[in-house]
Amino acid sequence: MKFKALFLDRDGVINIDYGYVYKSDSLSFIDGIFELCLEAKKLGYKIFIVTNQSGIGRGYFSENQFQKLSKWIENYFQTKDIIIQETYFCPHHKDAKITKYKKECFFRKPNPGMILRAEKDHNIDLNKSILIGDKFSDIQAGKNAGISKNIFLNNELYKLPENQNCIIIDHLIEAINYL
Repeated sequence: MKFKALFLDRDGVINIDYGYVYKSDSLSFIDGIFELCLEAKKLGYKIFIVTNQSGIGRGYFSENQFQKLSKWIENYFQTKDIIIQETYFCPHHKDAKITKYKKECFFRKPNPGMILRAEKDHNIDLNKSILIGDKFSDIQAGKNAGISKNIFLNNELYKLPENQNCIIIDHLIEAINYL
């Protein structure tokens, strides 16, 4: 049996994108994230985080610091009765300062690597899945992976180019209508 999934970008969808967030005391959740996830859970979606984390490769924070924050986020969601199945991340970037992270990577959005890994690891039906992102690269990753419902969360930091054939929302609560 295949499962449907809700793929969430982290910075800008789960939490406010303050730029390279890596500590829990500097993280603020976006309004509506818990209501959205509870509704998705009720409808049988498995929930995943798929996030580019070039701050690791740029040397702003370590992979260990990222993992610590990810665990904190997952635990916080559990207090709301929401299970994050897994957090997939890509620390690579072509301009990384740390050599081992300086490369083009199939897992870095807009590439579909993180989503395809989740599909394989958790038996996901991408045709019945949804991705929510706040950057053009998120929407491209969803499309590149074969997700049919890609939702762009409007924001002041990033604009979506015209004619992207995706759903555009102004608040996370609106995404409930597309589950």
